Amino acid sequence: MKKTLLAFVLIGALVAPALAQSHSLQQIRQQADSLKNLYVSDGFQLLRETPLQMESEYDIPIVLPLTQGTFYQFVFIGEPTSRLYEVRMYDWQEKQVIFLQNRWGEVDGNVIAFFYIPKTSEYHMLRPVQVNKQQKRNLNGYVMLLKKSAASASNQAK
Repeated sequence: MKKTLLAFVLIGALVAPALAQSHSLQQIRQQADSLKNLYVSDGFQLLRETPLQMESEYDIPIVLPLTQGTFYQFVFIGEPTSRLYEVRMYDWQEKQVIFLQNRWGEVDGNVIAFFYIPKTSEYHMLRPVQVNKQQKRNLNGYVMLLKKSAASASNQAK
């Protein structure tokens, strides 16, 4: 009886973190789907989206080709249990063009969204990071890149 109980406790200890991680990824995907639907209904076109496996306090470099004069919308969604979320963007000359930071409990919470219109057509580097004191590894994150379609941009200008 004790061996069976011990086996269930050990299995539970091994499975619980995976289930919690799965739950948080599901929650992040629901947030991403809601935001995606909102932006698409507003005339944006989804260019890229990807779930991320992150480590606390380490940024993930994402290189993106951007076109001059195009209206882009970026979205980063971090683990809901993290305490700090940051996104930095650099142009090709490694000049920081965007720096945004959210803390847990703020209105935007685990979502950082911003628009950007590049001055030149070149590669940019997006560097999201999150800080989580409880879970150091295997943090979930999600990044989306959208752009305003030319037709919807001209319709809104009228």
